Amino acid sequence: MITIGITGPTGCGKTTFLREIAARGGEIVDCDALYYELLRSDPALKRALRAAFGDVFLPDGTLDRKKLAARVFSNKASLDRLNEIVFFHIGNAVAQKKRQAEAAGTPIFAIDAINLIESGMGALCGQTVAVLAPKKLRLSRIMARDGLTEAAARARIDAQKPDEFYRAHCRHILTNDKDLEAFQENSRTLLNNITKEENP
Repeated sequence: MITIGITGPTGCGKTTFLREIAARGGEIVDCDALYYELLRSDPALKRALRAAFGDVFLPDGTLDRKKLAARVFSNKASLDRLNEIVFFHIGNAVAQKKRQAEAAGTPIFAIDAINLIESGMGALCGQTVAVLAPKKLRLSRIMARDGLTEAAARARIDAQKPDEFYRAHCRHILTNDKDLEAFQENSRTLLNNITKEENP
């Protein structure tokens, strides 16, 4: 089974690349969605968050995001601890899903994670791909997709890792700076190359 980690800043077009993987029978784990699933279903994650940050859950058991944010985002040590807890639990869940996918004969297992490298999940991958795009294109995509003002979209971009980080840590770089058809073709070519490399 080929395991590919996909990362990159928001607004670069990772979804298009992931569709190409799905078209080849691949299983995709969206780590953002997995995090919210674990908040609902994993008592160990809830216990760890309570132990570290106190009562950050609402009466119905859902996470009080505002309360948690107030406790961590003004304190680097607290934010680092939050990331450590979240990365540990997501990493374990992804590793379990990978074992299940391999047992099921899944041809490609893709991990979609903006923090693929920082979380250590890149170590689960035989191949890592960063999808990058020019800042101007990212800005217009984020504004259209999320209904943000230009200032808010710029702030979101500025808060993320620069392209150089991904270039330094990922095996493959997929640049999304052309039209959709060209990017789809480049995505298919990269997947073909990865498949040949993994299955010579």
